[in-house]
Amino acid sequence: QVQLVESGGGSVQAGGSLRLSCAGSEPTVASRAMAWFRQAPGKEREFVAAIIWSSNIIYGDSVQGRFTISKNNAEKTVTLQMNSLKPEDTAVYYCAAGARISTYASDYNSWGQGTQVTVSS
Repeated sequence: QVQLVESGGGSVQAGGSLRLSCAGSEPTVASRAMAWFRQAPGKEREFVAAIIWSSNIIYGDSVQGRFTISKNNAEKTVTLQMNSLKPEDTAVYYCAAGARISTYASDYNSWGQGTQVTVSS
């Protein structure tokens, strides 16, 4: 398993932006699918975005057009740029790594501890 550490969470007003980063512990992050999921209180974990190569990216319907995922293989990091944030984006955001790109949490076998994002109206 890959050790993952998220950073960049915080509080912002609706319409604002935040940038989340996830650092991996080993070079194999470059060849893995990396994803972001989120979980709000009382709700199931929700797929946000995933990337394996720069040309292979998928987004959840609720964030399409507002969030951008990118990967820096040299730095072993994956970034989630979140723009036009809404109160419903409030959740704990988790970084995950897996062997193949997918929208299912069960396809990812390494997870970070999560970082809180709070969007106020």
